[in-house]
Amino acid sequence: MQFILATHNLNKITEIKKAFDDAEIDILSLHDFPDLPDVIEDGATIEENSLKKAKEIFEHTRITAIADDTGLEVDYLDGAPGVYAARFAGENCTYEDNNIKMLKSLKGVAVDNRGAKFRCIVSMYGQDILEVTQGILEGEIIEELTGNNGFGYDPIFKPKGFEITLAELSLDDKNKISHRGQAVSKMVEIIKSL
Repeated sequence: MQFILATHNLNKITEIKKAFDDAEIDILSLHDFPDLPDVIEDGATIEENSLKKAKEIFEHTRITAIADDTGLEVDYLDGAPGVYAARFAGENCTYEDNNIKMLKSLKGVAVDNRGAKFRCIVSMYGQDILEVTQGILEGEIIEELTGNNGFGYDPIFKPKGFEITLAELSLDDKNKISHRGQAVSKMVEIIKSL
């Protein structure tokens, strides 16, 4: 079985491929198809963006596509940045830019009001195939960058029940609890049943 991950993000590719380790499938990525056009993520929700990426990449390659989209919902910010998590600090911003803006947005906010959750939607789209899974990881935004692993908001996100950030966990440990790890694990089970 062959699938294509509808992302250029090397961090996501590494995480998702690791989660598929025990499934006997061949996983390609957009790096294997450098001439494909970029998918414009203009959906109003992470569900719309995830499905749009999978559908468009399948239509270009005719290979069953798997795509994810993730939002970070912060209680104090009334659920923001949500679907705009990757560009919270503006277009073409870096992970560091987003983290700095988040820390400034929550400066002086008490720990009880720093609750947050990651929500990840993984879509699989192919010939007569449409599957969608979801993973949610609850936690809180801490007050400073901590840890060198992971990417995105990992250095400022402490999962519920943990005393360390996602950026302090190994990739294997992160995949066991993370929003993306949950959603991908559910998708692996679906793929095994095909």
